Amino acid sequence: MSKKVWLRFVISLAVFAGLAFMGWVASSNATAQNVMTSDWTASLQNDSAKINLNLERRSEKGGRNQMGQTYDFADLQGLSREQVLRGGPVKFSLVREAGTINCEGSFQNGKGSGTFRFTGNQSFVSAMKSRGFDFEEDSVSNEGRHSENKLFAAATLNVTTALADDLSSAGFGKLRVDDLFKAAIFKIDSGFMREMKSSGFADLGMEELVKARIFKIDAGFARQVSQMGFDKEPFESLVKMRIFKITPEFITEVRNEGLTNLSVEDIVKLRIFKIDSEFIRQARADGVPLEVERLVQRRIGVARN
Repeated sequence: MSKKVWLRFVISLAVFAGLAFMGWVASSNATAQNVMTSDWTASLQNDSAKINLNLERRSEKGGRNQMGQTYDFADLQGLSREQVLRGGPVKFSLVREAGTINCEGSFQNGKGSGTFRFTGNQSFVSAMKSRGFDFEEDSVSNEGRHSENKLFAAATLNVTTALADDLSSAGFGKLRVDDLFKAAIFKIDSGFMREMKSSGFADLGMEELVKARIFKIDAGFARQVSQMGFDKEPFESLVKMRIFKITPEFITEVRNEGLTNLSVEDIVKLRIFKIDSEFIRQARADGVPLEVERLVQRRIGVARN
């Protein structure tokens, strides 16, 4: 597998993990109703300050689709940590601008289960449509799924009109409903857009901003890259540096061994083939020229012996 293909695979895998919930929404086969019902389970986080809430849907064909989110207890009206620990019957609600999820059931030994009922907010649909986000026509998967599934997603992810206004204020151009989901999942807002713009990346699209969040690329990392001696690098170079864990310490290590005129691609190769200061010193002692390609060839040769 070539480096480029492998890189695309890594990025796709990370994005898939972050957007798995969106696929869950698209795969559900609900009929166009204002109310949907199904089952929930829940358990305390290890530190007991938050709770994991899993919502399961059954399709008409008998399939099951499940998503999970971690919530603060403050997000769940009618449920407290003490109730979960004490056990017994509970009723609580997740009230969001897109709609309300009413849950009923019980807890025992820190674990709960029951049924939920989601009611979408049609005023939210109208408000979003006036902003250019049509929950009734725009589909996450372009398969024409019903708006109730997207409303349900918006409620669980806390997609709001304020988020839509914030993204629009950043001059982002035409956005779709699934862009709102991405922004909510990866915490992308106008502030983050401005931060990336001030770091020299003025024309990043939503997909690039998602990558930035996944690989923790921000203004601080951009400054760090510049301090490493790499100015005006394209965004994808920063992505590669994160993926292959290129740090200032590693740069200093290989430069101290005489490899001073390195590009990002050169350093990526060094990381891929695990070429460090010890390997460079040994190769130099054996008469190998201090060139990245020759060191790579040496590593491949060593690996085959």
